[in-house]
Amino acid sequence: MYAIVHGKCPHCRRGDIFTGSLYGFDIQHTNETCGHCGQRFEIEPGYFYAAMYVSYAMNVIQMITTGIATYILSGGNLDFDSLWLYVGVIFGMSFILSPFNYRYSRVILLHWLSPKISYNAYYDTP
Repeated sequence: MYAIVHGKCPHCRRGDIFTGSLYGFDIQHTNETCGHCGQRFEIEPGYFYAAMYVSYAMNVIQMITTGIATYILSGGNLDFDSLWLYVGVIFGMSFILSPFNYRYSRVILLHWLSPKISYNAYYDTP
């Protein structure tokens, strides 16, 4: 679980998948290979297109959660006048969480949904 939270290589759990911070002025990029074990992250051309589906699922869950939280915090107000409140809060949260979705959709794809990459304890040495 440490490797997923910190964005480490799924093969050795030591090297970084990304350069740059999650939220910062330096732009985050996906490394081509692991700096520790040499595992190539984009296994085949267009491999990370599948991360869009993971990101979509994450975004839907975040939008539903934000909508429910807005409903509770606004006192159960569902009038037509409060429509812009919901639209603003939901899209604002989606915008704020987009770097998180970008990073962790790829991490989830590499760690849990890639049958070609598995953990190898041999490479898990400092």
